[in-house]
Amino acid sequence: MPHTLNEGSILVVDDETSLRETFHFFLTREGYAPVLTASGYDQALSMIRSEKIDLIISDIVLEKSSGIDLLKYVRQNNIDCPFIIITGFPDVSTAAESLRFGAFDYIVKPVEKEALLRSVRLALQQRFLEVGRRQAEEERERYRLFLDAVFKSASDGIVIIDEQQHIIKTNEAAETLFSELWPGLGIGSKLGSEVADSSFATLRDDLLRVLRTGTEVKEHRFECRTPDNNLKILSICVSPLVMDGDTLKGAVIVIRDMSQPPGTAHGIRSRFHRFVGGSLSMQALYTLIENVGRVDTTVLVTGESGTGKELAAEALHRESPRGSRPLIKVDCTAIPENLLESELFGHKKGSFTGADKDRKGLLLQADGGTLFLDEIGEISPVTQLRLLRFLQERTFYPVGSDKPIVVDTRIITATNVDLKEKVQDGSFREDLYFRLKVIDLNLPPLRKRMDDVPLLVDHFTKKYSSALEKKIHGLSDKAMSMLNSYHWPGNVRELEHLIERAVVFCQGNTITSGELPQDLTMPEFSSHDSELTAVPKSNETRNFQRAGSFDSDEQPEGEEARIIETLVKCGGNKAKAARLLGIDRSTLYRKIRDLELDLTTIALE
Repeated sequence: MPHTLNEGSILVVDDETSLRETFHFFLTREGYAPVLTASGYDQALSMIRSEKIDLIISDIVLEKSSGIDLLKYVRQNNIDCPFIIITGFPDVSTAAESLRFGAFDYIVKPVEKEALLRSVRLALQQRFLEVGRRQAEEERERYRLFLDAVFKSASDGIVIIDEQQHIIKTNEAAETLFSELWPGLGIGSKLGSEVADSSFATLRDDLLRVLRTGTEVKEHRFECRTPDNNLKILSICVSPLVMDGDTLKGAVIVIRDMSQPPGTAHGIRSRFHRFVGGSLSMQALYTLIENVGRVDTTVLVTGESGTGKELAAEALHRESPRGSRPLIKVDCTAIPENLLESELFGHKKGSFTGADKDRKGLLLQADGGTLFLDEIGEISPVTQLRLLRFLQERTFYPVGSDKPIVVDTRIITATNVDLKEKVQDGSFREDLYFRLKVIDLNLPPLRKRMDDVPLLVDHFTKKYSSALEKKIHGLSDKAMSMLNSYHWPGNVRELEHLIERAVVFCQGNTITSGELPQDLTMPEFSSHDSELTAVPKSNETRNFQRAGSFDSDEQPEGEEARIIETLVKCGGNKAKAARLLGIDRSTLYRKIRDLELDLTTIALE
């Protein structure tokens, strides 16, 4: 269920001060918050109009009015929260009228604590079930509209077929392509038999393979001829259409016309915002970011460490209507768990020890823009719950405040861990997982786009040559061959660090194999941590590791000493220390937290 029951906002209306205070005491002691009170009809109306109320509890007798009048107002104005009537003078007519206008319960005084709490619990349970059902329907409709918008706006042709190869849906780009290649082909046509020319055998074979095996076929390019004998080059990807869990219902074909002249909408791009890469997988990523960026929905960016998740968040923000507004970035592992909630939601002065003034949270600072939460899989259950509530309601309460704040902030999150596994082991909420994964933007590892290595090498060589004021024009053939043969477990980040190192060591105008680590072709993984990357080691790194770096069976005391020693060696710079230890920065943050290291004696950067 998306809410916990004690999260509900409750309004108690009674003109007797003692009863109001008693109900307030019962409810707050039970953990409900916020609990608001009103002494009469007018004050209750004012609160209902200005606050989000999940449950109203009202005495039937109010000065100058009645609880029934308040119930009528609530229902006539389509306020759908449950309403509990309290009465000291029960009779059939008032009970019938209360139920006719949709009262959830009718409780007779004297009110016993357990009876009140039971009724409140059931009312909020019904309320949140209904809210959850309605939100799920709205989310499904938004997702359908989003997919429809992406489907229509995609520049690639998209064709959906059923198990018998009949076309059941196409987008405008596919229809345009059909009109050039297969006039008369459309909805209801059987693709396999209609496309009979031998030059389309690749398309037919890929389609049959996917329907037979349920396995995706990627990036086949083939030449074909139009009816008037013009040459076209098509790139096709065929994916299984799986529904109802794991039932194969057909296939989705994505067709890109690669024969367009450079500079058109279908042209190959080697750069996109801060991304560098011209491979087909990156072209698909650029198109997806463009389509997703303009739609204001939650995005989960996934991929291995070093693939550019922060760059993806920046590109999504720049492509959106929010591009001129703030983009606030948060590394969830860099902020202590007990402070992250306050950082995100803000706090009121005096809400906890050290809160000597009001603080705006990052959600409020990003109002109108985007909040990027990196390493989202590491946040605590309490922060998960609060983030979920914000995504559902678009409101939040600063720590220590009972006044809600409404903001217009888009949430983009990223992780390099499998959140589905975290959901299965109970460390990550399933409802939050599905809220974050409205769109899953998966970044390809570098080993899956090796065609981009020369582009990236050229980019980083120019970048660091300029920064270090060196005139380096490129790499020797042998050096480039070594880079093209490596499997890059640390992805683009590892390549960037390696080129930076090579530029530092290079004494001429060409980087040679001598400036690269000689063990570059040897995979380097450590068994103690799946997130360790094979960062090529400088002499300093090798010397340090000979003295003993992390070991698979090393005791925590040994790890603690290594981390402290490295941080001291790096002057407190955590990024440098992580590189020297051969681990990702988020892994270093996590180890510092898990080992409860005292770093107060080190000036951390």
